[in-house]
Amino acid sequence: MMTLTPALGVPSEEMLQDTLKSLIVSTMSVGAALLLLWQLRDRGTLFVWHQLIWLPLALTGYALGSMLWSHEYLAGVESVRWFVFSLILWLGMNVWKDSNENRLLWGIHWGVTIASIWTAWQFWDNFNLFPQGPNPASTFVNRNFFAEYAICALPYSVCLVLRTRDYRETLSVAALTGFNLCALLMTGTRSALIALVVFIALVPLMVYRCWRQLDASRRGLSANIGVIAVMLGMCVVMGSIPTANPALIQDFGRLSAVERSLNRAASIAAADEYTKGSFSMRSIMWAATGRMVADNPVLGVGAGAWEVEIPRYQTTASMTETDYYAHNEFLQLLAEYGILGWLFLGALLSYLLLAAWKTWSDPSELAEQQAPLRAFALASLLMFLIVSNAGFPWRMASTGALFALSLSLLASSEAMVPSLGTRRLVSAVVGRAAWIRLALAFGAVCLCLCLYIGQRAARAERSLVRSMQLALTISRSSDPRSPVWDSAKADVLRLARDGVSLNSHYRKVTPAIADILASWGDWKNALWIWESVLASRPNVLALITNISRAQLELDNLSAARSHLVRAQRLQPLSPSILALEAEILYREGHTVLAIQRINALFDTGIADYNLALLAYKYGKLSNDTALMARAREWRAKPAQ
Repeated sequence: MMTLTPALGVPSEEMLQDTLKSLIVSTMSVGAALLLLWQLRDRGTLFVWHQLIWLPLALTGYALGSMLWSHEYLAGVESVRWFVFSLILWLGMNVWKDSNENRLLWGIHWGVTIASIWTAWQFWDNFNLFPQGPNPASTFVNRNFFAEYAICALPYSVCLVLRTRDYRETLSVAALTGFNLCALLMTGTRSALIALVVFIALVPLMVYRCWRQLDASRRGLSANIGVIAVMLGMCVVMGSIPTANPALIQDFGRLSAVERSLNRAASIAAADEYTKGSFSMRSIMWAATGRMVADNPVLGVGAGAWEVEIPRYQTTASMTETDYYAHNEFLQLLAEYGILGWLFLGALLSYLLLAAWKTWSDPSELAEQQAPLRAFALASLLMFLIVSNAGFPWRMASTGALFALSLSLLASSEAMVPSLGTRRLVSAVVGRAAWIRLALAFGAVCLCLCLYIGQRAARAERSLVRSMQLALTISRSSDPRSPVWDSAKADVLRLARDGVSLNSHYRKVTPAIADILASWGDWKNALWIWESVLASRPNVLALITNISRAQLELDNLSAARSHLVRAQRLQPLSPSILALEAEILYREGHTVLAIQRINALFDTGIADYNLALLAYKYGKLSNDTALMARAREWRAKPAQ
């Protein structure tokens, strides 16, 4: 699972990359559980139970409960996510043995190495097998997603370098680890670069603590220097090759991986990063999420409901949603889960601090044997927590699975070495044969559900993406409104209806189809698509204003006015809403008042291109030459 999940991607836009990865993680986790239970079906056994598993199970239960009062679909998705997380954690602590430690390490290492090969190919040669947004993203859609996974997997690769006995094999692992590090630098992801600096500072400390248990201690100084030289040399040499990716050259110039990472690291201190850069956008999301936390301190807004409620907490400066996630997992957890989120974070961080202290201070022989793997698992978890401050790795299949496995490694070592844990943390649970058979039946149902949900998600995404691609093809023609396209437009609508019927909660593509239909003047069909999305996300300002404008175009003035009022409750001072209000006033016959509102918007500087077009149109209809001149003057400003 840990090899295939990061290594495999979808060579088509008709399925999201993380949909495939989620399907791999869920089916292989359930499949592994079924294999384990099948072996024990006739005899029963003692299972390891660690109190840590109550943390994700509590979130699973809360998510199931919030389906009753919050967003049913998103809460259901959250419950599945935390259930799979709990399953991986339980499996890890029950199948872990000293004899298979290296197997998992190699699985993680080869997974990130293959993903790094795709990344380097994209950086050096514009390899485009896997459709993606900001590249080089390997098989992860977004380069930040790959970087977050790569930095979390890096400690396990370094652990392999230090633990491998055969020197030639060690050199090969070191070379591949250096290559993976180079691929990480290619992304320029700043949160991952910060985590990398922290990890580099920690490595000498971990090596000092675990030196006697590492195979590196038996190689000699010159051999270890050779290993370090191979790793760093591979990173520097490969990292000096400039990019040939046209998109990256256009954005950043023909830079090498080392240059790109240094430039991105330097940008952290740039003043405009906090006013115009991505940090400024994320700070707006964090501030809005903070207001959400303060407003819902006990129950939260419900599992997964952040994206539903966030428009209610945004200011006029952010009149539309900036993203689907808060880009800070801790804030989003607190906003969605309330006091349970505080308890989860407090218990998790307390446990990790205790585990780190036990790993450092326990002098027993058995604890010494477990120390290297525990130290690097803790390092991986620290990397994960660092990047969680500026992204959403908990929600991505690859990083989420690695999170659960790292915790299971700590828990299983505490089950094997009592001095590392306490009787309160670790216990044994009797698994009777009858219970195991019942669990087998439940697992079979879960596997069928995984396959069914995955197949349904793939069909929905395929239909919606094909609909959008066909709509874009029509829009790029010389005359999208020509009767020649009638048959193709019917296919656009058929595919859109199929996709919406399979998943009416899908937000990433569906509204874009309606936007294209509206550009053709097909307001009727754009309207039902926007309404289908608004039913799932009732507070999205852009959807509400689009529906109001569609109703206006269809001469449904009362419906347009009702949606305007709905939008005003969310953002009464938003420029788009003020402009829409003026348009509705004009259509209702309040011509003088509408023109007064438009002039007031120009006076305050609250205007956009569409408002200038509207002002010119209404000035011409009203023979208001002053308003027409003002609209022309404002439209000319961007060109000056």
